[in-house]
Amino acid sequence: MDVAYGGNFSGSGDEQEASNRRRSKKHYHRHTSYQIQQLEAFFKECPHPDDTQRRQLSRELGLDPKQIKFWFQNKRTQTKAQTERADNNALRLENEKIQCENLAFKEALKNVICPTCGGPPVGEEERQLNLQKLRMENSQLKQDYERCSHMIANVLGKPVEQIQSLSRSLGLQTAGFPGQGLLEISSLGHDFGNSNNCPMEHQLNGTQEMEKSAMIDIAASAMDELIRLLRVNEPVWIKSPIDGRYVLHRESYNKLFPSLNHFKSSTTRMESSKDSGVVAMSAMHLLDMFLDSNKWVDLFPTMVTKARTIEVIDTRMLGDQAGSLQLMYEQMHILSPLVAPREFYFLRYCREIEPSIWVMVDVSYDGSSEDPHAPSLRPWRLPSGCMVQEKSSGCCEVTWVEHVEVDDKSQTHRLYRDLVSGGSAYGAQRWIVTLQRMSERLAFALAGTILPSHELGGVIDLPEGRRSIMDLSHRMVKNFWAMLSMSGKLDFPHLSELNNSGVRVSVRQSNEPGQPCGMVVSAASSLWLPRSCEDLLNFFRDEKTRSQWDVLSSGNPVHEIAHISCGTHPGNCISIIQPYVPNESNMLVLQESCIDPLGSLVIYAPIDFPAIKSAINGEDSTNIPILPSGFIISGDGRSEKLGSGASTSTSSKRTGGSLLTVAFQILVCTLSHSKQLSMESVATVNTLVCSTVQKIKATLDCSNVD
Repeated sequence: MDVAYGGNFSGSGDEQEASNRRRSKKHYHRHTSYQIQQLEAFFKECPHPDDTQRRQLSRELGLDPKQIKFWFQNKRTQTKAQTERADNNALRLENEKIQCENLAFKEALKNVICPTCGGPPVGEEERQLNLQKLRMENSQLKQDYERCSHMIANVLGKPVEQIQSLSRSLGLQTAGFPGQGLLEISSLGHDFGNSNNCPMEHQLNGTQEMEKSAMIDIAASAMDELIRLLRVNEPVWIKSPIDGRYVLHRESYNKLFPSLNHFKSSTTRMESSKDSGVVAMSAMHLLDMFLDSNKWVDLFPTMVTKARTIEVIDTRMLGDQAGSLQLMYEQMHILSPLVAPREFYFLRYCREIEPSIWVMVDVSYDGSSEDPHAPSLRPWRLPSGCMVQEKSSGCCEVTWVEHVEVDDKSQTHRLYRDLVSGGSAYGAQRWIVTLQRMSERLAFALAGTILPSHELGGVIDLPEGRRSIMDLSHRMVKNFWAMLSMSGKLDFPHLSELNNSGVRVSVRQSNEPGQPCGMVVSAASSLWLPRSCEDLLNFFRDEKTRSQWDVLSSGNPVHEIAHISCGTHPGNCISIIQPYVPNESNMLVLQESCIDPLGSLVIYAPIDFPAIKSAINGEDSTNIPILPSGFIISGDGRSEKLGSGASTSTSSKRTGGSLLTVAFQILVCTLSHSKQLSMESVATVNTLVCSTVQKIKATLDCSNVD
């Protein structure tokens, strides 16, 4: 039984093993040259055929669909391997080339020479001598700093340690040397009205062709992006539920224009806005002002304080015979010393995209990276600008887009933080309303020769006199705004810090044409008031209440002897005011006021009677010295509006109102060679600002507003 059983088992096992070998045996089929040729041709057109295409090939070539599928898989693997081998060979050759260049650089560095004198590099001995010299200068600066700190402490009646601590927190130490420039006029000097002395001027003398090519590529790409942003609406642009402004939907924008953020800080934010309006100026005239840096400052005097064209670049490489491409510098500042200025190096490219339609794009250019004075947090302008479309009757429609990446939270005072962080401070609406107001002012200046006698009070009889007064007033506004950034400021935080900013004082040596020669002290303070912008403008323009706050009137009434309209709104005008001050009948006051949807201003300056008489007679007013003071009024950046029955008492939560900046300038010394500041003068100006603020609050019944 066992033998028979074992024999049967053995036979059955051999048969099963043989059967398994037959099933596991693979059959290989070699494709014909025709089949391979057809498959190769199809692979070039479609490396990934679908089921339908594979079945069609199997019928045409007499192959199984699985054979077709496996052939394409193998072919794709083979092609990928060949490509990787080629890439590896190219990278290996490039690596060997870089290694050779690296060795050559190392050999060249061993024989380096000074590019100035052709001699060997600075040795250790000379380096030690320079270091010793710097230490001696630093010691001298420390002594000057201590002496100035004691002077300020004696005037203010405060401990020296508190003055020094305040100066350090305000960044009054320059270049790492304590006290440098604290009271030295040479370091606090501010060159107003001269765009040739930009603080961070970037000179490009004969820009290299490679850099020009990069500029052209950046400008062309920015132009394409801006045109798309100007022509699309939702979902790229969405309407803000807070103030109704159009802002970019960040996710939709990033899908269309993927890019990396310029700043890496967690406090970085994007400002974007879009607005449009009709401007009372022809398109060609407007574009001419846009492309001239001096006219650009004249067109936006309350926004742009400095501008300079660094280089004009040939646009024929873009195939654009009539376009304009420029590398420019611009400094912007608005409203108050508490708002951080913004500086840009940027490319401005303008061209006609359709008949009677032009687009001008501005985009930041990092060509000033070698500037040692450039701030690390300079704002970065993404493609921004406007589209100008010619309309009938000498007007044009302007659509503006502003798109900026900025990190200025630490530089902006909390009074203006809501306004600035909300994006409306430097947004598209401000560009549009300023452009509309200034174009209207220009149209009134170029009006006909018929002068309404009731408007001018019978004082100005000549059209030339009207234009001369308007030019003088325009220069007054520009000078006031140039002063407002208050470079090299000192702070006197005597006022409450809840709704006020304290007093900021700066000093400069003035020697520019059209300004009094000597030492000028400027002081400014900003505060919040529960009043609308229009109410505050009417208050400052009212002759009846002027004596209650204007030190020039000495408490006496004033009288407007001439009035020139600068726009359709009654608040946009120039006035010549005669204060009834005993023994000072030769002094008049020139004043300009304006208002737009974002705020208002009143700027004025005393002028000698002979000087203003020459301007009235149509003579050139360029050299008439003028030192303006004034008030800037803006919304507070909050969505709540002040009701008619709102209380003026203080509360922890403000319901809405206006931000007011009070700024004065006083000539304290006529000796242009004087180098030291009289601290008594600083204290006097500080007291003047504080008392004026208190008088304004008392007259407006806002004394309880801290």
